[in-house]
Amino acid sequence: MGIGATRLVERIAAISHNLEETPVLFEPCESVENGGVLFLVPFLYEQGLFEYKNHYNAIRKGYYDINFIILLLAFMYLSRIKNAEQLKHYKPGELGKIMGVDRVPEGKCLRKKVKEILSQHQAESWMNSMAKHWVEKEQTNIYYIVGHVQVYHGYKANLGRKHVAREKLCLPGMCEFWVNNADGMPYIVVTGEVNEKLQEMILTEIVPRLKENIAIKIKQQELDADKDLPLFSLVFDREGSSGKFLKTLWEEHRVAAITYKKNVRDNWEEYRFCTHYVEVEGNKTEMDLAEQIIEIEGMAMREIRKKSEGGHQTSIITTNKKISTIYIAIKMFSRWNQENYFRYMRLDYDIDKLFQYTVEQLDDNIMVVNPQYSRLSYHLKTLREKISRREAGLFKLIDDNIYSTLDKNNFQKQSKLKEEINEFKEKEKQLITQRNQLNYKIKIKDMPLQNRYNKLHSESKLFLNIIKMICYRAESAFVLLLSTDYKKKENEARAFVKNIMKTKVDILPDYESNTLTIALYSLATPRDNKAAKKLCQLLNETETFYPGTTLRLLYKIASG
Repeated sequence: MGIGATRLVERIAAISHNLEETPVLFEPCESVENGGVLFLVPFLYEQGLFEYKNHYNAIRKGYYDINFIILLLAFMYLSRIKNAEQLKHYKPGELGKIMGVDRVPEGKCLRKKVKEILSQHQAESWMNSMAKHWVEKEQTNIYYIVGHVQVYHGYKANLGRKHVAREKLCLPGMCEFWVNNADGMPYIVVTGEVNEKLQEMILTEIVPRLKENIAIKIKQQELDADKDLPLFSLVFDREGSSGKFLKTLWEEHRVAAITYKKNVRDNWEEYRFCTHYVEVEGNKTEMDLAEQIIEIEGMAMREIRKKSEGGHQTSIITTNKKISTIYIAIKMFSRWNQENYFRYMRLDYDIDKLFQYTVEQLDDNIMVVNPQYSRLSYHLKTLREKISRREAGLFKLIDDNIYSTLDKNNFQKQSKLKEEINEFKEKEKQLITQRNQLNYKIKIKDMPLQNRYNKLHSESKLFLNIIKMICYRAESAFVLLLSTDYKKKENEARAFVKNIMKTKVDILPDYESNTLTIALYSLATPRDNKAAKKLCQLLNETETFYPGTTLRLLYKIASG
């Protein structure tokens, strides 16, 4: 039954499948490691962790039920236990004290239970439901779309190569497309099948899902009365910056877009810029902005320029005609919040970690870029670079020869370079001929069997991503409560929250008065203790019950 298993009667009942639910029974405990994670329970409720009940049924009877498993996963991620394998480095009895059981399951048992949950295939339904709840609560009408490559280092799957900006390499992996709000709070994530680009995923997956299931509905009367009113707006980077694409979004879906403009070579006159004073994340700053109407693909769009102190002009284009110039600039430059989100999630939540390494087959009729075509294109690119370098060297030698006396070595070098250039150009013609005989795109079934693309199991990744999103949102809600105590909320306040979750607590149940007191040990500084004491008062006002029990949570400082 495992080290630390003391509730033998209940465990024997679970073995014979006679136990209905996990018996949560707290005992008085002192100095419980990672006990501060219990301070996040009210925030997990608020962010909808237990809304899974609307989508998942109970799993097979055993000692650990579905409610326990999902709460355990949330506590693990909040405690920075990033996967099931890491559980073996933590005392199962200590974690059990936090959850009101004798011990938590081992990694193998946890995986087995999660697989039972995953077999119901409800992750996408749960995610859409949570996203709709968050959008309505936050009244969001501007969505940020960011692509994120999850690099794969295994051997079971044959995945297409994608450019990974943080690695500056092309590596095999899956591309996830995240939809967040301006503060970096996540809503949904959509995984590409093979090598889908941002524009394709927005049109085929993200916009339909937002329109049908998630975005706030606008009455048809309002849309008819104002022809410039969009259903919602999307913000994305230069990868999606195409006049034709922006026009399609508006004309086919009535969705506005805000993005950077590509290939800007001109500069606007200085007098056109006006200084605007704005507040970004509590810091007052100024922006020099200018705007004009331009026409792209026969459609009128707005172009906004921001001038930096050094004189560089950053160009933004948008099809949204309803919001102000300064608001567009603020929203566009808020894209950095998405990058900060990914960095935080990679470091603290190991968001790229896979739970299952099983492989799924793709539809044989999916069209993909022909790998042989790509390989020949790469060789052509390399060959043309060699030709360009040699032509540059040849021009320099010719130029040197004009302004200097005749040099025998100069002529020999010119002759050698001309021979190499002619040789490379002949190879270039051969490669072009070979490439012209191939189709740019082919069906997966037409690929060689050993190189045929497949994909990693996505249900488990999506399920765990939802729990990680909820945990991140719970942390962020915690941080908001500390905004008056910590001015630099993204640094100091988050460090304070992580410090609380690692701090030891005393757990004091009182079954006569149905309360569960969590006494937090003293923190490092008087300011932290003052903030923690204030936090206890606020949390006690929520009158939160520990999940699955009638025990009301009471928070206090152990020394108080």
